[in-house]
Amino acid sequence: MKLLVINGPNINFLGIREKEVYGKENFNYLLKLLKDKGEKESILIDTYQSNCEGKIINRIQEAYFDGTEGIIINPGAYTHYSYAIRDALASIELPKIEVHISNVHTREEFRHVSVTAPVCTGQIVGLGLQGYILAIDAIKNILNDK
Repeated sequence: MKLLVINGPNINFLGIREKEVYGKENFNYLLKLLKDKGEKESILIDTYQSNCEGKIINRIQEAYFDGTEGIIINPGAYTHYSYAIRDALASIELPKIEVHISNVHTREEFRHVSVTAPVCTGQIVGLGLQGYILAIDAIKNILNDK
């Protein structure tokens, strides 16, 4: 099984920015968490992070050709206004889970709407970095049920 985890703007600043919102663990901790989960479950997990909208879109499109079977995406602030990322996600038919470290529904009003979630299979919010692990399990179950 091959999964792709995409992280958008500022996720590479975990452990640096707003620790009270995103926690004290840094981005390398997240990468290790994903690597360890992949090794334990015999899942190839490719990780990608970019602060640039076009690069995220390019990586989503590459997933169509590279054997990716599911995508976990934390689009960061692009969640709320990137119709381009939304369209890229909509263009490929495979399980897609949107993840947010914080509970976006309890934060500023502009964070309450996701333009990307409607084209995803599901959304996990507010469970910290554990949300990524839950998303892996969800996609694994979806693919095993097929």
